[in-house]
Amino acid sequence: MPTPDRVRRRYRLAIASVGLLALATLAFVWLSPRARFVVGGAMINVGYRLQDPIEAYDFHHEHDVKPDQIWNELVQQNHLAAAVRKQFPRTARHPVVAMVVCMDARVDTVELTGDTRKYYYIVRTAGSVISEQEEDMLELAVANGVKVIVLTTHTDCAAEKVAADPEKRKLYPALSAAVDEREKRIAELLARPHIAAKLKSGELLVKRVNIDTLTEELVPPPTPKTM
Repeated sequence: MPTPDRVRRRYRLAIASVGLLALATLAFVWLSPRARFVVGGAMINVGYRLQDPIEAYDFHHEHDVKPDQIWNELVQQNHLAAAVRKQFPRTARHPVVAMVVCMDARVDTVELTGDTRKYYYIVRTAGSVISEQEEDMLELAVANGVKVIVLTTHTDCAAEKVAADPEKRKLYPALSAAVDEREKRIAELLARPHIAAKLKSGELLVKRVNIDTLTEELVPPPTPKTM
């Protein structure tokens, strides 16, 4: 049974949701684009907080959920989301930002940017390491109009921990080697003629940041380690 504190939290969230819905309706009609953006972000955060405490992936099995049950729930969730999108289609945007982000599920790029609009190419890899294919894709993105590339790492990164542990390096040699080559791959990207020309002309900005995994705040990156 839910505890009294949990019930009160749910009640407050429900009241907040109704209030934000009403405010969003007013915002859409009367408020400035910036105000609508902030109200919309507040509503999204309420949605996150409503879903976040739900422990069981399929709402039934806490810890013994089976692979087929996970897949069935994922498909069901997709059908529901797709039905909503059919009724309320999203606006297509041309991305102006490309972000390289670790595949760690704790990093949510929507919460990271505070923006649900489709202005972002998101490249997610283990340890935020790019290969030649990602280099090609980022160069193509710049050719198609991207003006900012954000190269990220994050705190408490599992891939970095593997690369720093001699025993785990033996178990995951390819991942460790990729993390070792991260700086080399970034240098290759920046040296590509089209990327270098855009950087020189001021038409492209490349930023390197670290993500605080707990808060998803962008902070200065750690000093790269040389191998």
